[in-house]
Order: sequence, then C-alpha cells, then structure tokens
Amino acid sequence: MRLEPGTLIQTRALLFDMDGTLIDSRVLVERIWKRWCDEHGLDWHVVLPRLHGVRMLDSVRMFATPGMDVDAVYKRLYNEEVNDVDGIVPIPGALDLLAALHPETWTIVTSADTTLATVRLGAAGIVPPPRMVTGEIVTEGKPHPEGYLLGATRMGAAPENCLVFEDARAGIDAGRAAGARVIAIAGDHPEEIDADVEWITDLTALRVEGYADGVVSLRVV
Repeated sequence: MRLEPGTLIQTRALLFDMDGTLIDSRVLVERIWKRWCDEHGLDWHVVLPRLHGVRMLDSVRMFATPGMDVDAVYKRLYNEEVNDVDGIVPIPGALDLLAALHPETWTIVTSADTTLATVRLGAAGIVPPPRMVTGEIVTEGKPHPEGYLLGATRMGAAPENCLVFEDARAGIDAGRAAGARVIAIAGDHPEEIDADVEWITDLTALRVEGYADGVVSLRVV
C-alpha cells in the first residue's frame, strides 16, 4: 500500500536498513556475486531473488554447493565487496532526510559487518551513526528480529514505537517480527512489495515536520 501524500507519521526512533534503503549498492553486489555464480555454474536467476537483505555469510551458506569451502568463499566475496565501492550512491533523498533528523533519533540496522558498512556508507557520503547495529554483533540475521530488537534497545525505545525502513523481504519480515511499523523503500520494484506493506518509492517522499517530547513527525510529500 503506497503511502499517500499528506500522511503524517510519528515515531520515537527511526531504524534504517542500509543497502537498498539508504545506499544503492545493487550494481556492485550483483556484479561480484554474478561473477562467482558464473565461475561455479550456479543459476544466477535462482540466486538473485534470494541475495539481498541477509548477511553475506548466510547467503554463502544458502548457495554453496556440496564440497565448497564455505569459509573460503565467504572470505573471497567479502574481500571483493570491501575493496570495491564502484557504483555505490545514496538512495534519492537519503542525505537530505538524515541531515534534517536529530542525530539521536535514528540509527542503522544492517546485515553488513561494521567494516563493510563503514566503507559503503563513506562511499555514499553518510557518517555511520554511533548506535549502529551490524551483522557480526547479532546471533541471528534477518529475517530474525534480533537486529531490530537490539536497535530499538540502543535507541531507548520500545519496538512498537520504532519506524523501520527496509527494501528487502527478509528485512521487512524482521522489522514486523520485532513489532515495529515498517515502511518499504520500493524503488523500481513496487510490484514485489506485499499488498499489506506500506511503501514509498524513495526517501524524497518524506519531510521532517518537527521533533517534540521525544517524537519525530514526518510528512509524506
């Protein structure tokens, strides 16, 4: 369900996914993973729909064929992603929205580890927030709600008073399982968003209206 212009949204904390929500790293990630799939005869059309939104190690475990050294595959793909930022850009509206928010009102909950997240955010011109939740500090990755529950705790807010921004099904499921309100960033794939999920195209659709008594007010424009 696309949010209509004029809709007022109020929350005590904003929890942003990173890839596909604040930054666009799709070209980079898909380039690296497709090359690996082609080398090992894996069907790219099977891998692609399941690739985004989860921790890299979880992805490797999902797609590795019998006999593959999972740790070696992970290290190779991880090193390639850390050392390549070509094509990473901020999602439209991300820089303006973050600049308009009080720093204590938002953080990031990402499947990437701290090193990878810092590299990608830097490439997009975003300073990592101090209470960021990254993939290596949770036991269970998305779609498990652990990351968003920890994000809410770090922000000092109950999960039901948090607003989660996500783009991938695993993250949407994680935010909902945590009890938060979830808004999807649909980008160019609104047809992939379930009918009962609220969505906007990108972050240019939001304007900060104000901040009072610990509540952030956003307006859909």
